Amino acid sequence: MKKIKSLLLLLLVGFVTISLTACGEKNVEGSLEEIMTKVYADLNDDEKPMMLGNIEVNEEMDNVESFIGTKEIEYEEILASESMVGSIAHSVVLVRMKDGADIESAKSKIKETVNPRKWICVGVEKEDVIVKNKGNLIILIMVENETTRNKLEQGFDNL
Repeated sequence: MKKIKSLLLLLLVGFVTISLTACGEKNVEGSLEEIMTKVYADLNDDEKPMMLGNIEVNEEMDNVESFIGTKEIEYEEILASESMVGSIAHSVVLVRMKDGADIESAKSKIKETVNPRKWICVGVEKEDVIVKNKGNLIILIMVENETTRNKLEQGFDNL
């Protein structure tokens, strides 16, 4: 009888584990460049800033804090998308976190430390800074234009 109870308990635990994994949020596949392209897919050219380009972000280039506000998270890779000219309040950053990293803590740290006024003479209101995730992928959106900001957020949600 004990063996049957143990077997049933083991099957129940296995079923619950599989169910939770199936309902959990999956990681977004693809390179950060491919994902960034998908995030921008619904924007017209006139909704994008001039000379929009991707920027590699890492500790070797010593630019992590200027894009996400902190070095104190366990990331695997980071890619930023910004205008290459002028003071345009537009920054979209993808952060792929390391396996097992505390995603919620990282999002909170980014939200509280990022500088939404990092550009000369322009900025984004703190309440308009978007930090969210899909699986181990975090997006930071600091875009002055509300329509563009909403489209970028929707592009991320649709991944």
